[in-house]
Amino acid sequence: MARQRLPLTLAACAACLLGPAAAASACDDASTPPTRATIARARSATLCLINAARGKHGLGQLGITGSLARAASAHSRDMATHDFFSHDSPGGSTPKERIAAVGYLDGASSWAIGETIAWGSGGMASPSSIVRSWLRSPGHRAILLDGRYDDVGIGIALGAPIGGSGATFTGEFGERG
Repeated sequence: MARQRLPLTLAACAACLLGPAAAASACDDASTPPTRATIARARSATLCLINAARGKHGLGQLGITGSLARAASAHSRDMATHDFFSHDSPGGSTPKERIAAVGYLDGASSWAIGETIAWGSGGMASPSSIVRSWLRSPGHRAILLDGRYDDVGIGIALGAPIGGSGATFTGEFGERG
C-alpha cells in the first residue's frame, strides 16, 4: 500500500492557530474551484484544509493513501456521471464495499472507515467552500475530526451530480490495525 505523508508546514501550523480564514490563505488554491488543469492542486488544498482543522483540534495529520484515493475518485466520478448524490450508489455499492474493493482492508485485523461527500458549482466548488460545508455538517465534521483516522483519499470529479457544471468531492477516511 503506497502511502505519502505530507509534512505540516510552518504556514499551515500558523493557520491552525489563526483560524479558518488563515487556513484557507495558507493552503494554496483553496479558494479556486477545480478545473481539468488544477484538479491535483484542488486535492492538495482540500487535504491541507482538513489537516489544518485537525491541527486546530490537536489531532494528527492525515496522510494520502493511494487505495483510498482511488476509491474516492471513482465514487466522485460515479456521482457526477450518473447524476446521484449519496454514500450508496444506485448499483448498491457502499463505502465499505468500495474501500474493500481497492484493497485497503486487506490483511487488517481491525479497521475504521468514514466517507464525506459534497458538491458545489461556481465559487461553492472550491476546496475551502467544500471543507467549510463538511465542518458545518455534524456527521461530516465528526469524520474529519475523528482521531482514529490517519489515512485519507480525496477524490474530485468535474461535474455536478444534478448534471451541469461544478465539482463533486469525496473523502475516504481510514485506519487499519
